[in-house]
Amino acid sequence: MKQEQIKTLIDALAASDLAELEYSENGSTLRLVKQPALAAVPAARRPAAARKASAAVPMGPAPPPAAAAECLAPLYGVVHLQPAPGERPFVQPGQAVEAGQMLCVIEAMKMFNEVRADAAATVQAVLVRSGQEVEAGEPLFRFG
Repeated sequence: MKQEQIKTLIDALAASDLAELEYSENGSTLRLVKQPALAAVPAARRPAAARKASAAVPMGPAPPPAAAAECLAPLYGVVHLQPAPGERPFVQPGQAVEAGQMLCVIEAMKMFNEVRADAAATVQAVLVRSGQEVEAGEPLFRFG
Protein backbone atom coordinates (compact mmCIF):
# COMPACT_ATOMS: atom_id res chain seq x y z
CA MET A 1 0.00 0.00 0.00
CA LYS A 2 1.16 3.46 -0.81
CA GLN A 3 1.39 6.21 1.78
CA GLU A 4 -1.12 8.35 -0.13
CA GLN A 5 -3.63 5.51 -0.06
CA ILE A 6 -3.16 5.04 3.70
CA LYS A 7 -3.62 8.78 4.28
CA THR A 8 -6.82 8.69 2.19
CA LEU A 9 -8.15 5.81 4.31
CA ILE A 10 -7.27 7.65 7.54
CA ASP A 11 -9.06 10.77 6.30
CA ALA A 12 -12.09 8.72 5.22
CA LEU A 13 -12.33 7.10 8.66
CA ALA A 14 -11.95 10.45 10.42
CA ALA A 15 -14.74 11.99 8.33
CA SER A 16 -17.13 9.07 8.86
CA ASP A 17 -19.22 7.76 11.74
CA LEU A 18 -17.37 4.44 11.61
CA ALA A 19 -15.40 3.29 14.66
CA GLU A 20 -12.98 1.17 12.64
CA LEU A 21 -11.98 0.39 9.08
CA GLU A 22 -10.16 -2.61 7.66
CA TYR A 23 -8.71 -2.64 4.15
CA SER A 24 -6.93 -5.51 2.39
CA GLU A 25 -4.90 -5.41 -0.79
CA ASN A 26 -2.40 -7.85 -2.32
CA GLY A 27 -2.10 -9.89 0.87
CA SER A 28 -1.61 -6.83 3.12
CA THR A 29 -4.24 -5.70 5.60
CA LEU A 30 -4.54 -2.28 7.23
CA ARG A 31 -6.84 -1.91 10.25
CA LEU A 32 -7.66 1.59 11.52
CA VAL A 33 -9.50 2.18 14.79
CA LYS A 34 -10.74 5.52 16.10
CA GLN A 35 -9.68 6.22 19.66
CA PRO A 36 -12.13 7.76 22.13
CA ALA A 37 -11.36 11.28 23.32
CA LEU A 38 -9.23 10.52 26.40
CA ALA A 39 -7.89 14.05 26.72
CA ALA A 40 -10.83 15.35 28.74
CA VAL A 41 -10.53 12.73 31.49
CA PRO A 42 -7.82 13.39 34.11
CA ALA A 43 -5.23 10.61 34.48
CA ALA A 44 -6.30 9.91 38.07
CA ARG A 45 -9.83 9.05 36.88
CA ARG A 46 -8.77 6.88 33.91
CA PRO A 47 -8.35 3.14 34.31
CA ALA A 48 -4.75 1.95 33.88
CA ALA A 49 -5.63 0.38 30.53
CA ALA A 50 -6.93 3.73 29.25
CA ARG A 51 -3.62 5.42 30.07
CA LYS A 52 -2.13 3.29 27.29
CA ALA A 53 -4.95 4.42 24.92
CA SER A 54 -6.67 1.13 24.24
CA ALA A 55 -9.30 2.00 21.64
CA ALA A 56 -11.79 -0.39 23.23
CA VAL A 57 -11.91 1.31 26.64
CA PRO A 58 -15.37 2.83 27.23
CA MET A 59 -15.26 6.38 28.49
CA GLY A 60 -17.45 7.84 31.22
CA PRO A 61 -18.76 11.39 31.41
CA ALA A 62 -16.28 14.24 31.10
CA PRO A 63 -15.12 15.95 34.30
CA PRO A 64 -16.29 19.47 35.15
CA PRO A 65 -14.48 22.18 33.15
CA ALA A 66 -12.60 23.41 36.24
CA ALA A 67 -10.72 20.09 36.55
CA ALA A 68 -7.22 19.87 35.09
CA ALA A 69 -7.18 17.98 31.80
CA GLU A 70 -4.46 16.40 29.72
CA CYS A 71 -3.89 16.20 26.00
CA LEU A 72 -2.85 12.67 25.10
CA ALA A 73 -0.89 11.45 22.12
CA PRO A 74 -3.36 10.05 19.58
CA LEU A 75 -0.75 7.64 18.17
CA TYR A 76 2.81 6.37 18.54
CA GLY A 77 5.48 8.57 16.99
CA VAL A 78 8.03 11.33 17.47
CA VAL A 79 6.67 14.55 18.93
CA HIS A 80 7.69 17.93 17.50
CA LEU A 81 6.90 20.91 19.73
CA GLN A 82 7.88 23.58 17.17
CA PRO A 83 7.33 23.93 13.40
CA ALA A 84 11.07 23.69 12.64
CA PRO A 85 14.32 23.49 14.63
CA GLY A 86 15.21 26.85 16.15
CA GLU A 87 11.68 28.24 15.86
CA ARG A 88 9.36 29.09 18.76
CA PRO A 89 7.26 26.22 20.16
CA PHE A 90 3.60 25.99 19.11
CA VAL A 91 2.61 26.52 22.78
CA GLN A 92 4.36 27.19 26.09
CA PRO A 93 3.38 26.79 29.77
CA GLY A 94 1.11 29.63 30.89
CA GLN A 95 -0.18 30.27 27.38
CA ALA A 96 -3.93 30.38 26.74
CA VAL A 97 -5.02 28.23 23.79
CA GLU A 98 -8.25 28.18 21.81
CA ALA A 99 -10.19 25.10 20.71
CA GLY A 100 -8.59 23.77 17.53
CA GLN A 101 -5.24 25.50 18.08
CA MET A 102 -2.23 23.40 17.12
CA LEU A 103 -0.27 22.15 20.14
CA CYS A 104 2.34 19.94 18.47
CA VAL A 105 2.93 17.53 15.61
CA ILE A 106 3.54 13.79 15.90
CA GLU A 107 5.56 12.19 13.13
CA ALA A 108 4.69 8.57 12.40
CA MET A 109 5.72 6.66 9.28
CA LYS A 110 6.97 9.88 7.61
CA MET A 111 3.52 11.45 8.08
CA PHE A 112 3.00 14.51 10.28
CA ASN A 113 -0.15 14.38 12.42
CA GLU A 114 -1.32 17.64 13.96
CA VAL A 115 -2.38 17.55 17.61
CA ARG A 116 -4.89 20.30 18.37
CA ALA A 117 -6.58 21.56 21.53
CA ASP A 118 -10.05 20.11 22.17
CA ALA A 119 -11.21 23.20 24.07
CA ALA A 120 -10.04 26.61 25.20
CA ALA A 121 -7.70 26.31 28.20
CA THR A 122 -4.38 27.41 29.65
CA VAL A 123 -1.30 25.22 29.22
CA GLN A 124 -0.06 24.32 32.70
CA ALA A 125 2.79 22.06 31.63
CA VAL A 126 4.44 20.52 28.58
CA LEU A 127 5.04 16.91 29.63
CA VAL A 128 7.32 15.84 26.74
CA ARG A 129 10.36 17.20 24.94
CA SER A 130 10.74 17.75 21.22
CA GLY A 131 12.15 14.70 19.44
CA GLN A 132 10.89 12.32 22.11
CA GLU A 133 9.13 9.11 21.07
CA VAL A 134 5.65 8.90 22.59
CA GLU A 135 3.16 6.06 22.91
CA ALA A 136 -0.49 6.40 22.00
CA GLY A 137 -2.30 7.69 25.08
CA GLU A 138 0.80 9.20 26.67
CA PRO A 139 0.14 12.65 28.22
CA LEU A 140 1.65 15.49 26.18
CA PHE A 141 0.23 18.62 27.86
CA ARG A 142 -1.58 19.45 31.10
CA PHE A 143 -4.24 22.17 31.06
CA GLY A 144 -5.82 24.19 33.83
